[in-house]
Amino acid sequence: MRTQVAIIGAGPSGLLLGQLLTRAGIANVILERHTPEYVLGRIRAGVLEQGAVAMLDEAGVGARLHAEGLVHGGIEILWAGTRHRVDLNGLTGGKNVIVYGQTEVTKDLMDARRASGATSVYEAEEVSVHGFDGTKPVVRYRHGGAAHELECDFIAGCDGFHGVCRQSVPTRAIRTYERVYPFGWLGLLSETPPVSHELIYVSHERGFALCSMRSHTRSRYYLQCSLDDKVEDWSDERFWEELGKRLDARAVADLVTGPSIEKSIAPLRSFVAEPLRFGRLFLAGDAGHIVPPTGAKGLNLAASDVRYLYDGLAEYYRKGATAGLDAYSERALRRIWKAERFSWWMTNLLHRFPENGPFGEKMQLAELDYLFSSKAALTALAENYVGLPY
Repeated sequence: MRTQVAIIGAGPSGLLLGQLLTRAGIANVILERHTPEYVLGRIRAGVLEQGAVAMLDEAGVGARLHAEGLVHGGIEILWAGTRHRVDLNGLTGGKNVIVYGQTEVTKDLMDARRASGATSVYEAEEVSVHGFDGTKPVVRYRHGGAAHELECDFIAGCDGFHGVCRQSVPTRAIRTYERVYPFGWLGLLSETPPVSHELIYVSHERGFALCSMRSHTRSRYYLQCSLDDKVEDWSDERFWEELGKRLDARAVADLVTGPSIEKSIAPLRSFVAEPLRFGRLFLAGDAGHIVPPTGAKGLNLAASDVRYLYDGLAEYYRKGATAGLDAYSERALRRIWKAERFSWWMTNLLHRFPENGPFGEKMQLAELDYLFSSKAALTALAENYVGLPY
């Protein structure tokens, strides 16, 4: 089998790239090692920057997002027992974010790909990439008990942090940067109305918390927890009780509790690989970088990667020019590092770091006090939260 672009991974970045390429008449095949049900079952965040929303519109999958997504013009930060609002819309000249779950984004993209008739191979086993340092890349895999070979012009590695694409790059050709945080996020999803119409970020002596949502009737809550904790150690009752201890009195009064639909613990890390291009292999999304979820940048960074990569591929097939592909890594990394900085800053601002001691706690309080006494500081937060320009 032959195609123009082989895409490894059917997460949001791979599906979005595939949808854009298909609409541009550029042949592509997506290979995914899991089932569609498994991919849809992964619970992820869902705060979308306007740039990501515009790309989903360009891909023709924005209708349900605009019908069901929740437009947010601000966030709240709770510290020292008081909530403080960050007016995202007012501070950025009218920009907002939209809350729309990553699962829903993935479903919309899957439905669009199915309708387009473009090829997706799920449960592709033993995927390997070859020849990307030359002019004739090949992807080999097994499916249905048989060996297959996919010839292509380019390979897009959208297969996540643990995927095969980055691991296939010679170690001498790549450099990685990583910060592993000494705690995790315990997340609970419930069929309950959100405690507030906007997200509440909580800095508390017991640890960070986040009150988020997926819709008007489905809520997502997070607690900072130890990396030694196990999900089974946290009953629903214990979770709700601990969340209440970190919230203000008004939020506790408004909080509607209920049985969890899903509960999980996620470690936090900052990670970047450089470069993101290796001959005819390009890394995008989590294959090239990870951010802690505090700044809501994971899915949005994947979208900006796809923006730059799609533009480069479209230029190549329309004009035979390689300038966009040649500039892909540098352009993407400039935006990635700015998002990494913001996510790192938000994480350090709001979480408890045991190793930092009382001095570190005082520094956090001073930073929060300064933040809400300075319009310039609030504007910087708002500009980064709604998304820096592509």
